[in-house]
Order: sequence, then C-alpha cells, then structure tokens
Amino acid sequence: MMPREAIAPTEIFKALADPIRWSIIQQVAQEEEFPCSVLEDTLPVSKPTISYHTKILTQAGLIEVHKRGRSYFYSLRRDILGEVIEQLWPLAPGTPPAASTAGAAGRRAAGDREEPAAAAEADAGAPLITW
Repeated sequence: MMPREAIAPTEIFKALADPIRWSIIQQVAQEEEFPCSVLEDTLPVSKPTISYHTKILTQAGLIEVHKRGRSYFYSLRRDILGEVIEQLWPLAPGTPPAASTAGAAGRRAAGDREEPAAAAEADAGAPLITW
C-alpha cells in the first residue's frame, strides 16, 4: 500500500463543515466498522447523496471503506483527527485537555471520588474555547 499524501487541515475542515458529513462522522465513530447500509436508514438523503458525501470524507482521509462480501463498512481514521487536533492546540490558549485531565483521570481510576465542587473549581481556571 502506498503512503497517503498529507491532507491540509483546511480540506479536513471543509469536509467536516457539512451537516450530513458531520452526522456520518459521528455515526462511524461509534463503531470500529460501521455498516454502510445503516446510513440509508439514519440520514434524510438518497443513496447517491450518501455516496457523494462519503467520497468527500474518504478523499479528506477521514474515513476508510472496507468491503466484506457484498457489504461495505466505514472506519474512522482517528489518527487523522489526532493530527489535526495536534496542529490546532498551539493556536489555543492553555494546556491540551489530555495533559490537564490526566491527573484527575488517574485519581478516579485509583478509586478517589472527586467532589462536584472540587471539579467545578478545577474547571474554573480552564479556558473556554469556542470556534
């Protein structure tokens, strides 16, 4: 398999900007392999329109298509989303969520319960990011 050419973040954002494509991404993210046929039942568009939107998502590198027998399945390219997030964080104030919440997640995993007031105080210093 040949390595894929890097896709500009702007192309990924364009692919994600459409409500139908965003819905597809949200649905595909729920499973490792998402059956194509399910989209026909969950989206308010025709099969050719679904095909058009999944083609754009595939070209942007956000999903992969796998064929098994006569059925097609979609998989989310989480690595591509991770790369885009890594490129965005230097533009945002504060610490990336994974680094800032690692301590709290570790405490919860160890069995310590964090009180709601303590959680609210911890979040009070976190920047609010809106796009």
